[in-house]
Amino acid sequence: MRLDHYMAACLLDPQAGYYATRDPFGQAGDFITAPEISQLFGEMLGLCLAQVWMDQGAPACFTLAEAGPGRGTLMADILRVLARVPGMLEAADIHLVEASPTLREVQAKTLEHHQVTWCERVEDLPETAPLFFVANEFIDALPIRQFTRTETGWAETQVGAEDDTLRAGLSPATRLALLEPRFALTRPGDIVEICPQAVPVVEAVAARVRHGGMAIFVDYGGWRSLGDTFQALEKHEPVDPFACPGQADLTAHVDFEPLAQAAVAAGLAVSEMTAQGVLLERLGITQRAQALAGKLSDAALEDHIAAHRRLTHPSEMGQLFKALAFVPQGAPMPPGFAPAG
Repeated sequence: MRLDHYMAACLLDPQAGYYATRDPFGQAGDFITAPEISQLFGEMLGLCLAQVWMDQGAPACFTLAEAGPGRGTLMADILRVLARVPGMLEAADIHLVEASPTLREVQAKTLEHHQVTWCERVEDLPETAPLFFVANEFIDALPIRQFTRTETGWAETQVGAEDDTLRAGLSPATRLALLEPRFALTRPGDIVEICPQAVPVVEAVAARVRHGGMAIFVDYGGWRSLGDTFQALEKHEPVDPFACPGQADLTAHVDFEPLAQAAVAAGLAVSEMTAQGVLLERLGITQRAQALAGKLSDAALEDHIAAHRRLTHPSEMGQLFKALAFVPQGAPMPPGFAPAG
């Protein structure tokens, strides 16, 4: 089967899929995300959302949505910030895009003091109200197709069985229209990955942001996919992605170029792709970290300093993770972001 079909089965099968059967987040899980590292991450994004809401005239009713909300930690931190902005929390209609029943239960406990609506797809979000949308480490979990450039075309990565063991192999090479623009820009042996579901997600979000609001995508990746980034994590360590289907998290680096192109095609203003560390510094994370540090001591202070470094330092998450934002044409760019050149 194609690699994207394999990923979808491993991650989303209703009975045996990775996300359907467990809470994978945190130190006791398989990976840890920025909101679980420190409240600072969510607070900075909350400040960004609040400024855009005010810049756009403080709409009296808007959809506040997060895709792939994990345990609900990021949304909880965002809501704590929005509660300090007069009228904003009252205007927010909170939606979480989450397909996993297991994670919905966790999110409901985290956000028990808020009224929340769940939906399975971004396309199910309200269509007419302004949309303020956040997706942190969401696109990286969407299934990818992977192709290896040959002298004559593209050979697609496929998954098959050999001696009762799953292995990756390559299909016969062929020319593909969707990769024709990349053929002259690559060499034999180069690997290109595409995420078929990513552009439709952006298109659905963009259709709603046209009514007002903003969208922020944060994920690890870069601009114009090149190389094999498909990986599996279990207990915070890399593992063979074909050894135990459904037992490990499967992800790939996000290619931000087609996301930006889809938003531009939808008529929105798009930011430059911005390193997470740069974005958080522009939003004031160091000043907030220093204010919180004054109330801490000993191990708690050491953990706080380490969390700030992990989120922002170029050798940790600061450079590996990138952010992209878009807003309606004519609206001010969100704080922390520069317009795309």
